[in-house]
Amino acid sequence: MWDFMFFCNSVLLGVGLAMDAFSVSLANGLNEPLMKKPRMCGIAGVFAFFQFLMPMIGWVCVTTIARHFQAFEKCIPWIALGLLGFIGGEMLYEGIRDQDCEECSSAVGLSTLLLQGVATSIDALSVGFTIAEHNFLQAFVACLIIAAVTFGICMGGLFLGKKFGTKLAGKASIFGGVILIAIGLEIFLTGIL
Repeated sequence: MWDFMFFCNSVLLGVGLAMDAFSVSLANGLNEPLMKKPRMCGIAGVFAFFQFLMPMIGWVCVTTIARHFQAFEKCIPWIALGLLGFIGGEMLYEGIRDQDCEECSSAVGLSTLLLQGVATSIDALSVGFTIAEHNFLQAFVACLIIAAVTFGICMGGLFLGKKFGTKLAGKASIFGGVILIAIGLEIFLTGIL
């Protein structure tokens, strides 16, 4: 089972799962255009960690308590919408309130970053279903690949956000908030429909 398709599928899963985290990274880069590389690595690392953790939890659930997990799966779109709506609304509020401020937007705090990590990766719990036939080591490696892909994609999002954030400094928080709310709505609508 350790063939080319195993690695290819893991990379493709990583790309698909990282799109929400990419968009939030873009918003974070817009919100903090003067972000340093160590902080960027930390932010991308948080998203990568949660993109590793959620499919692994999903795999454990599928291999142990599958019927309970299926009931929880219906809540995933609601949780993502709530978390991203709250974070995005907060960014919108701050951006509108501080519109006259000449300084850059404030940095995303640890608690907000953790909420973003959970919100963008919670749908990855269902990936446990797609890797259910893997043994523990294969599931672990697949989740590591997903995390590595997510890290790279999020770094790209942060770089792009920073680049455009310096040009949009005053509007970055508003734009970032709108992006987060849109992502929450997209996850919600995709999950419901």
